[in-house]
Order: sequence, then C-alpha cells, then structure tokens
Amino acid sequence: MPQTTLLPTDAVRDRFSKAMSAMYQAEVPQYGTLLELVASVNQETLSQQPELHRRLEAQGELARLSVERHGAIRVGNAAELSMLRRLFAVMGMYPVGYYDLSEAGVPVHSTAFRPVDDDALAMNPFRVFTSLLRLELIESETLRQRSEAILAQRDIFTPGARALIERHEAQGGLTSEEADQFVNEALETFRWHQDATVDLDTYQALHDEHRLIADVVCFRGPHINHLTPRTLDIDEVQRRMPALGMNPKAVIEGPPRRECPILLRQTSFKALEESIRFAGDAEGTHTARFGEIEQRGVALTPKGRALYDQLLNEGRKQTAGLDNEAHQAVMGKVFAAFPDNADAMRREGLAYFHYHLTAAGQAANENAGRDIEALIEQGLVEAQPITYEDFLPVSAAGIFQSNLGGGQSEAYAGNANRGAFEDALGASVTDELSLYAERERASKASVLAGLQTVCY
Repeated sequence: MPQTTLLPTDAVRDRFSKAMSAMYQAEVPQYGTLLELVASVNQETLSQQPELHRRLEAQGELARLSVERHGAIRVGNAAELSMLRRLFAVMGMYPVGYYDLSEAGVPVHSTAFRPVDDDALAMNPFRVFTSLLRLELIESETLRQRSEAILAQRDIFTPGARALIERHEAQGGLTSEEADQFVNEALETFRWHQDATVDLDTYQALHDEHRLIADVVCFRGPHINHLTPRTLDIDEVQRRMPALGMNPKAVIEGPPRRECPILLRQTSFKALEESIRFAGDAEGTHTARFGEIEQRGVALTPKGRALYDQLLNEGRKQTAGLDNEAHQAVMGKVFAAFPDNADAMRREGLAYFHYHLTAAGQAANENAGRDIEALIEQGLVEAQPITYEDFLPVSAAGIFQSNLGGGQSEAYAGNANRGAFEDALGASVTDELSLYAERERASKASVLAGLQTVCY
C-alpha cells in the first residue's frame, strides 16, 4: 500500500496566507491599492539603498518581503481561542507573546500565532495577532450575560474545518488535496458577513460600552479586520496614502524614524464604514476593517526594551494632540538617547544579532581566536540585526482605538492576566525574547564551531 505524502505545515501556511490575501482584496479593494503602494515604495527604497538591499538578501529576507504580512482577529470566548490554536497548528503557527491591551484601555488580551524557526519564517512569516475579549471587564452584568449568551450560540468553525483539524492531529499532517480543502474551510472563519446576529438595540448597547465589544459579539465570526504588508519606508507610505484615496491615521505608532530601525512601526488607513443588516431587518453601519502597514526593525534585548519603554513613555507625555510631523519630531529628540548605530546597540547589549562567518572567516587560520568582538574587528565574523517578528501592545491599542473611534477607557486599565489567557488558550505562550536570545546564542556557537572546523 503506497505511503501517504503529507504536505509540510509551512506549505499549508503559504497557501492559506495567499488565499486570505486574495479574499481580503475582494472584500476591501483599497487593500489591493495599499499592496501596490507598499511594493512601489519598497522597490524604490531598495534601489536607493544598496547596502540595505545587500543586507536583506544576505539574511534571506528579500524573498519574503513581498509575501510578508500579518492579520488580526478578535474572538469572544475560551472555546473559540482554543480551537484557533489547533487551527493555526495545522499551518505551523504557534502562540508567541502575551499582550495586555487593557493597559491602553482596550478590553482584550492577545497573542500572535506565527512560525517560530528560521526556515519557517524565511519561507512565509505570516502571523495572526489574535485577541480574546475580556467579558469580565464589562461593568454591566446584564451586558456581560447577554454577550456570553450570544457567543455561546455561534460556531465560528465549519464542520469541514473541524474534521480536517482532527485529521491533521491524527495523521500528523494533511495531504496536498486535504490542505486545499482545509484552506477553503478555514477561510470561512475569517470571512466578512454583512448580516449581524443581533438586533439593532443589542448592537447599540454593546457599541456604547465599547465598539470593539460590539465587533466581537455581534457577528457570525471573527472577520479578519486587517492584513498588514511590510514596508521598508513607512513615512513615505504615510505621505502617499491620501493621493490614492486613503485616509491615514493621525500618527505613525511606535518609535520614530531611525537609521537603524528598532522593533515595529505601524500606521493604517481609517476603518471603512460598512452597511449592516441587523436581526429584525433594521439597517445600520459598522466600522471595523482597515488597512494597516508596518515597518520592522531589530529585536531588542530586555535592556534595550526597558530603554525603549522609558523613552516611549516620555515621548507620549509630550506628543498628545500633535500631528504626525510634529509627533515624529518630538519622538526623534526623545529617542536621541537610544543609540542609532548597529555596532553601538550590539556592544551595549540593546539588540539581538545573528552572527555568521565572512568569506575571510571561512578561510581563517588556527590563530583566529574565540572572542566574537575581536573576530568582528578582524573581518572574520559579521553581525546582522535580527528582525523583530512580534508586536507592541501600546501600538496595537493605538491602531485599534483610531479605527474603532474611541479613546482609552480607564475602566479597563491595568488588568493583565496571562494565566487566565493561557487557560483559555489551552497552552502556554512562548516568550518572544527567548526565541531571539536562542537564535543569537546558536549563531555564535555556529560561528565558533565553523572556525574550529576550518582551523583543524
């Protein structure tokens, strides 16, 4: 009997992410315009910065740039979150990081489902930022109970998707034909539905508590609310959006523009106002889906992240109400305290780097030594910044708030509960910093082992 050939999970993820992008372009035509804009800016940036082109190519990031994006969804209860964990595992995506958005006034906490090893990230780094609604933060017991009852009545997964998830778990993967079926079934979870599951009065009551609560509770599923391409120059994308009919949010979230980008910068065009039919035939509108763009920089160590958080807090105190140009100018001055040089960040232990032998290092003699800094000075080893693959809670909340039309609510602030989130998830989330630290450690070990092999 012939052995069944199972498709690698990376290939399933690649098929799914491309299918989701096509679906979202059909649902939100402006997203297609956004992709064209980002591709154009990226091409111009690479032609103007040959060293950036060389570095991205050396790191294997150039090929992934055109397919790189992340999505975002919000679910209502533990059962939905736990099943999503199993769904994403079919695509080689695992929960990384815990994000408490209540600290910025949004009643959710979140994780990012993403690939975790270098080869998987290089093939397709698709991520889905996934938030769980925190009904316990709703003050009104009546609204809380009503929301729980509504969510209990829906199933956001098709029977076909559930069956294929179970098949993947039983046989250790899916065949190519099964993977195509899985992609089609799984897409239904993320599809937009114009018909709400509640009447207008219920929607309005939840909307008045917080727009995000209405978005999560009142529809058949957690429609994908944005897909985010990666740009190499987010300031230029922000500048060009209005000419293409896109209304950008007021300011770019995250750190200011730098020679050596750090962490993550994000912006978006404002959420679309979409027609909705409510139960009982009433009609209205809902805003949830928008177009986001991101620019990724180097991952920071705990020391670097502490400095970043300190400077971000200082900057936020000075930028309230400013337009983007003034905001960036203030943040640029505040962040002058953060070294804007890769060598300085590395020597001061502020960021993570991947180490590899240069051509000279591959031909080194037995006197090369084992001190990494000395090897770099001798031109035998090169250190490349490790790209930050994850998210920032304050930036995510800022995107949410600007597109849901609400400011922060102090009623939700400061309620981190990682334990409750992991209980709902049915698994522990991986600490993202440990992944970067291990990659850096492994690359140093590989360099030293390579020198030893050459020398002896």
